Amino acid sequence: MDHLFEHTSIKKAYFTLALPVVLSMIVNLVYNMVDTFFVSQTQNPALVAGVSQSAPIFTFLIALGDIFGLGGSSVISRLFGNKKFKTGRNVSGFAFYGALFTGIITAIILLIARTPLLHLLGASPTTWQYASQYYTILVFGAPAIVFSLAPSNILRTEGLAVSSMKASVIGTVTNIILDPIFISGFHWGAAGAAGATVLSQIISALMLAYYTGVKSQRLTVSIRETKISRHLQREILAIGIPASITNIMITFATAVTNNFLIQYGADSVAAMGIATKISMIINLIFVGFAFGAQPLIGYTYGAKDAQRFRAVVKFDLQVIISFSLLMTLVIWLLAPWLMSQFLHDSVIIAKGTTMIRWLVSSSVFAGIILVFTTIFQSLGKAQPAGWLSISRQGIIFVIVIVIAHAFFGYQGVIMAQCLADILTALLALLFWLKYQPKF
Repeated sequence: MDHLFEHTSIKKAYFTLALPVVLSMIVNLVYNMVDTFFVSQTQNPALVAGVSQSAPIFTFLIALGDIFGLGGSSVISRLFGNKKFKTGRNVSGFAFYGALFTGIITAIILLIARTPLLHLLGASPTTWQYASQYYTILVFGAPAIVFSLAPSNILRTEGLAVSSMKASVIGTVTNIILDPIFISGFHWGAAGAAGATVLSQIISALMLAYYTGVKSQRLTVSIRETKISRHLQREILAIGIPASITNIMITFATAVTNNFLIQYGADSVAAMGIATKISMIINLIFVGFAFGAQPLIGYTYGAKDAQRFRAVVKFDLQVIISFSLLMTLVIWLLAPWLMSQFLHDSVIIAKGTTMIRWLVSSSVFAGIILVFTTIFQSLGKAQPAGWLSISRQGIIFVIVIVIAHAFFGYQGVIMAQCLADILTALLALLFWLKYQPKF
């Protein structure tokens, strides 16, 4: 592992670490698209809208897992770079059991607060039944969903990205097999979609725990190796919470958007739900590149290798910007065809096409934001990472969507994310000028 991080060429080390993560993201992309496809094949816009309204809960659970997965991996990468292997091992144990405990507590809270939260998510009388079914079953799977994010991220700190990818692939294949059986075969609808997701996440979590216990030499799943200093606990949270806020803000932005769109009908919410999933074709893949590079960035920073650190950052930006430009053009052109694969209603296809084009038009800016956010996380710079996390789909997004809706109505709602991305990318560049390491 040390040779990969310290001596292998930047290009080879980057792709060795990033490609398995990208493949995992592609697998997640397939899962998201197939899940949405089978739900949409009911040709029931209310059901599609209901699932879309509760889907942010899944994103929220992933965000909680990221606290320990991304926070823990950032700390472990720097500890390994400093040759503090025993401390890094204990951090991994702390992260695993912290995630599991958080998932259990979260499930209890979400079940108690189900009704008010469904209202906040924008569920209406038309969509309530479907939103409630999806929400309830998903919440029962919270412990497995939250826990799985810890080993899936931390395994990469030891170069075991392929093992992490395998668990994701098996979980996703399971979900793809179960979706048509549960949704259409058993006629469980929204409940079936959630059930397939939960079962696939449980299988993935069990595989990740197995790989950590059997294949890893420097990580642990032992509850006896979880003792770390208060300082390291705070450091995990200081990095992990801003990292998780990125996904929490996705949940928040989706809920805000749905609340604005529901006044224009359930078909608008359904169209946005599908358009968002399609735009994730770009987002998930450059998330894979950025997160895949994170251990390399953290290691070179911890080792105080200034030249190699700067070369990794430059290459990371080049890869993500190039990919974003290419995929933006492709998805822009294919938008009508992509929408037609989910729903056959010409009105929804037209609405969704416009939504897709607005969402992907700012992908380059979203990629830049993600690169700098993950860099700041790797450096342990919680403040700029936190501000970027709460800006793109939080503070800046809310300000933009309120103003845009006031001036442009429905059109303002669907263009809001694009405008927020541009403004947040400018903020990211300003932060880099201030916080880049001087070594």
